Amino acid sequence: MLNKLFGRTTPATPTPTSKIVWLDLGDLGDLVNPAGPHEQWQDHGLGLLRTILHQNGVMTDLLSTRACTSWEELAAQLPGYEVLIMNVRSYTFPAAYRAAQIFKQVNPQGMILTGGMHATVALDEMEAIPEFDRICQGPGENVIVELVKDPQSFPRVILGVGAKSMAEWPMIDRTLWPKPASKKLAKKFNWPLEPECGWGPGPVVTLLTSRVCPWQCVFCNENSYIPNMGRRPVEAVIDELNYLDRKYGVGSLVIHDSMFFQNPSWLEEWVEKYPRQANRVWPYWAAARADTVRQWPELFEALIKETRWDTVSIGFESGSDRVLRILNKECTEEDNYFTIDLLTRIGDEMERQGQKPPVFWSNIMLGIPGETHEDAIKTMRMVKYTKRILPSISFYAPYPGSALGHQLIAEGKSLMTKENYHRFPDDEKVKGIDYAFYRELLAGQYDDEVNRGLAQIRQERKDYRAALTKA
Repeated sequence: MLNKLFGRTTPATPTPTSKIVWLDLGDLGDLVNPAGPHEQWQDHGLGLLRTILHQNGVMTDLLSTRACTSWEELAAQLPGYEVLIMNVRSYTFPAAYRAAQIFKQVNPQGMILTGGMHATVALDEMEAIPEFDRICQGPGENVIVELVKDPQSFPRVILGVGAKSMAEWPMIDRTLWPKPASKKLAKKFNWPLEPECGWGPGPVVTLLTSRVCPWQCVFCNENSYIPNMGRRPVEAVIDELNYLDRKYGVGSLVIHDSMFFQNPSWLEEWVEKYPRQANRVWPYWAAARADTVRQWPELFEALIKETRWDTVSIGFESGSDRVLRILNKECTEEDNYFTIDLLTRIGDEMERQGQKPPVFWSNIMLGIPGETHEDAIKTMRMVKYTKRILPSISFYAPYPGSALGHQLIAEGKSLMTKENYHRFPDDEKVKGIDYAFYRELLAGQYDDEVNRGLAQIRQERKDYRAALTKA
């Protein structure tokens, strides 16, 4: 079968220890010789649900497309399995589609169970794949055990059942995540913790303290597939970090919450307890919004100074009010500049005291439908104005599940397909966008125009301390 399918003999593999296999998804080779550290990060959905399964006596094997360098290599590991489980995101949908075809060719009577974000935001695409025998929409923590034990008792499309609060979640068994698949990578991976990516020293703990960003930006699809859920208790977060530090040694944290800087009472408790109860105050990366920083500047400053929030992730997205309205961002240019000025002031003060200043990790979006050249130049001017920034610049992508994504897909303007959901920031993703201009802008060909307005902004904002005082 494999010789006929792939034209060559694939290597023999050990006998499975279970009839059930969970397939970790990602680009081929990302756990062998990755292009960067982010490709090595682990799937918390996989970790949580495998932990729940194993705690309930449902044991699974683990394979990963990221640990393979070819589809033939994956195929060689699949014989003998009766059930394949996959957590499918939009950017891993092409890999899931291909893996499902291979699994069915190797195990024609096998059952494929799928879930994840793409099952909710693009159910039609999931249903169009005949190999997907069961499709779970929404959270799966309170349905996964029964589904895997008896998939035949469920309809093809299942509505998932989630916990009301993250306090109900078990602590993830991180040894259930895939290992690095090469000796070279294993030397710096720090498994089952994760490698550093420039935001803080390794070993890195990636974690979640909350789910759901309650805002309704039209480019984001998260709110469409994750229901509201209670935040994880502060002390539970600290207890897990202390446990991981005792067992493996922790260097820094990446808090994967889509919006860490929300719920002031939780944040105030974090400021109070994290510096006092944690084994040590590890530096961390976490996300905020410019409007909430402007709303709670004193709390923001306390978090920076007292809890080592060293890398502040803010999706400024644009430096143009007009585009921010298109995106329904509910932030303004003034919000963005206020936040930039505030972190600059905090960073300057800390630097004078011999401390490491905080930096922005900022998502910047270009190529947004309706954006003019002047809007884009204003955005680049804002980036240049920012004193300490690690910009993550990408072209807008119309993902399913987002309001603007649905509109562009319906109008036939999306260049993204189920065969190739674009993950790369500089791919062309929307018809009618002048990508040549944006590439010239990023190459510096409009720097004179960007810089001409920069001096005026600096002059206008030289008395920003008055604005900070009034906040």
